[in-house]
Amino acid sequence: MARANVRDQLVDAAMTRFRDHGFNATGVKDITDLAGVPKGSFYNHFTSKESLGAEMVRVYGSQQSVADRSLAPLDRLRADFRAKADAIAAGAFARGCLYGDFGNELAAQSEPIRVEVEAGLEAWSAAVTALLREARTAGSLHSSLDDAALGRFVVAAWQGSVLRAKVAQDRGPLDDFFTVLSALLT
Repeated sequence: MARANVRDQLVDAAMTRFRDHGFNATGVKDITDLAGVPKGSFYNHFTSKESLGAEMVRVYGSQQSVADRSLAPLDRLRADFRAKADAIAAGAFARGCLYGDFGNELAAQSEPIRVEVEAGLEAWSAAVTALLREARTAGSLHSSLDDAALGRFVVAAWQGSVLRAKVAQDRGPLDDFFTVLSALLT
C-alpha cells in the first residue's frame, strides 16, 4: 500500500492537534509526532506553523458542502446544519466549527489565517445564499429579507450558537438556532 502524502499527513495531524488543543498550544513537533514524520519534513512543505494553519483552513473549506441534491433547498440547508450539530454534540461540545475556533483564537494575531477564515465564511455564506435563492425560486421561501443578508446572518448565527453550546456544554443553543432558523425560513 502506498504511503500517504507527507503534506496531507501534516495537514491531517494539524487538524487534529489544532482542533483538540488550539493553535497556540500546539507546536510543530506535536504535529510531526502525530503525523509520524521527522520534524525537518515539516519545513519541506510549510514555511511556518501559520502557513500550515492557513492551508488547513482552505482544506476545511473545501470539505464543506450542502450539495445533497436529493433534498429540497431548505431541507438541504436544515439537514446540513443538523449534521453539524450532531457532530458537535457527539464530540461533547469540545470542538466547534474550525472557522469559529480559528476566528476567535487567531483573527487578531495572524493576518494570513484571518484572511482564510474570512474567505471561508464568505464562501459558506454564498452557498447558503444560493440555497435561499433556489428555495425562493421554487416558491418555498417567502421571507421579505434580502437573501444575501439572510445567508450571512444564518452563518453568523450558527457561529454564535456553536460558541454558546461549547461554553454551556449543552445542545440548547443549537436547538435555539433551529427554532429561529425555522421561523426565518418561512
